[in-house]
Amino acid sequence: MSEDDESESNRSSSGNWLRQIGMSLAGPPRDRDELVAVLTEAQENELLDVDALWMMQGVLKVSELQVRDIMIPRSQMVVVESDADIAEVLATAIQSGHSRFPVIGESRDEVAGILLAKDMLQLAESPGGRAEFEIGDVLRSAVYVPESKRVNVLLKEFKASRNHMAIVVDEYGGVAGLVTIEDALEQIVGDIDDEYDQAEGAYILRQEKNRFQVRSLTPVDEFNKYFDTDFSDEDFDTIGGLVVHEFGHMPKRGETTTIDRFQFNVQRADSRRIHLFQMTILPEAAE
Repeated sequence: MSEDDESESNRSSSGNWLRQIGMSLAGPPRDRDELVAVLTEAQENELLDVDALWMMQGVLKVSELQVRDIMIPRSQMVVVESDADIAEVLATAIQSGHSRFPVIGESRDEVAGILLAKDMLQLAESPGGRAEFEIGDVLRSAVYVPESKRVNVLLKEFKASRNHMAIVVDEYGGVAGLVTIEDALEQIVGDIDDEYDQAEGAYILRQEKNRFQVRSLTPVDEFNKYFDTDFSDEDFDTIGGLVVHEFGHMPKRGETTTIDRFQFNVQRADSRRIHLFQMTILPEAAE
């Protein structure tokens, strides 16, 4: 070892000792900010990788979030009406790509239960199943949670009960929305795309007459072809880039902005990017 290398090693060793002495004097982290600072320093020293740090921060964040912060609002729930026939239910399942649906009565406040796509398909494919199909025969009980419940507590309850979906109610007992185990886990690990999300050509999904799900990675030219628009693709390759530019900041879940005749509501997002929009064509433009 050369004299310069030995000198550098001694300085590094001294720095480590000083850091350890400083940490000993300071004691353990006194609040969450200090804990995050320690974890960040560990990542900078390559004791943790970036993804591990990000997930740890997500775990800390989950204990501060309430169900209202991550739920799918009532107006955006994909539901099945209790008197729907098999053709209508199958169409909803195919168009949405979901595996679970709240079944409602006359309004969205009347949730009769939860329909699992696998239960419906088993019945529909049985001999005479389509002709005899009744939603009530395969309906499962709905689980209700208050919108003030902590997300970490919700995760524990999902694990204990093996439920994957809960109906969220407000302080007056009305339906405020729904929440799934995927919504909770995404706060820790980021967006979870299933095989439906990744399917080729699934950039744009029609939900209702003037309501669509649009992935943020939808190419601008594909959006233009679908909706007969002329948004420029010179500055932004994707709809996500165009919408973020319109916001002027990285929006959080639930934020809404309007571009021309299209209203974009952020449905899935993390601290780094948007994943999914619900897009509505405004009524006056639709007419």
